[in-house]
Amino acid sequence: MGSQDEHTDGTARRALLGAAVFGAGGAVLGLSGTARAATAGTAGHGGGLKSLPVPTVIGHRGASGYRPEHTFGSYQLALDLGADVVEAGDLVPTRDGHLVCRHEPEIGGTTDVADHKEFADRKRTKVLDGVSLTGWFTEDFTLAELKTLRAIERIPANRPHNTLYNGRWEIPTFEEVLKWQDEQTRKRGKQVWIYPETKHPTYFRKLGLGLEERVAKLLHKHGKDGRNSPVILQSFEPTSIQRLNKLIDNPLVVLLSAANTRPWDFVEAGDPRTVADLITPKGLREIAGYAQGIGPTLDLVITKKADGSLDKETTLVADAHKVGLILHPYTMRNENPFLPTEYRKGTDADAYGDAFGAFKRYFATGIDGVFTDNADTGVLARQDFVNG
Repeated sequence: MGSQDEHTDGTARRALLGAAVFGAGGAVLGLSGTARAATAGTAGHGGGLKSLPVPTVIGHRGASGYRPEHTFGSYQLALDLGADVVEAGDLVPTRDGHLVCRHEPEIGGTTDVADHKEFADRKRTKVLDGVSLTGWFTEDFTLAELKTLRAIERIPANRPHNTLYNGRWEIPTFEEVLKWQDEQTRKRGKQVWIYPETKHPTYFRKLGLGLEERVAKLLHKHGKDGRNSPVILQSFEPTSIQRLNKLIDNPLVVLLSAANTRPWDFVEAGDPRTVADLITPKGLREIAGYAQGIGPTLDLVITKKADGSLDKETTLVADAHKVGLILHPYTMRNENPFLPTEYRKGTDADAYGDAFGAFKRYFATGIDGVFTDNADTGVLARQDFVNG
């Protein structure tokens, strides 16, 4: 793994965050989950992360339960539905070095690029983080070319209603998102927060399109690179977060996939550790040296049985809080296939299950927030939980 040098402000920022987790949240005092949520929910007058309600409702790629993801239509609706933070966006580069918001660099599944005959010859097969993919990739297009494309629904089988909006919105740039954030903050009279992610940073660095420096440059240009700035940065690659920690003072979060997986930067560097190693007390202490939080998959908070139903609550929430890290797990969705089996209703792939029941179960673990495709459901579920 890369250098573990701690940013000089790291300790101060962790202390600030510790106050948010322990002081506002009361976790150390052993309050019930409900009391903790109620206390933290009213604590929002400080700067930075402390100003966010707990549990925080994060609009995953906007309001992607209702609109094609990573579009201004999706981001806007997330705010309208009450999201505290909008995940705008997953950052990937263009050939000419601009950052745009797409879930993945391969855009065949999220844009109408296949309908553009002029780009037929851009179709490629590439190996991305060890996986062979065929399609169209952002790094093979200039920003001007990408702007001729329009977004489409990524999972139409689960969200046929979202296909109504296919072709309506273009691909946003990160710079456009930063300006939109300011406009929305002014219009709404309250600070709008965003939660961008660096996607496949090792892959792009090898192509000469390093993400972290580009992100830092834009945040600095827009005056949003401070410890209390309303921009939380996240990545599945710990070394990307370490790199960002040296460049900016923003709150930083390490994303964690399944326990038996390895971050791709570890694979490339020959680091044998898996996510299971990172969520041990030792691994979490190390993460706390350069980040303020973790974004684990929900299965790391409550494990699942072979049939997809919930099994045991892990010690991850307590262990992370012990070292001052907040937890924002991903992803709550309303549709049956994405819910633990005991919360499903019927067998339709696009029908809603008992999402409120699932939210309640996860909130009860003491998590500090959650990514959800359905911000309105999350806001109501939080209301039930805090007042329950």
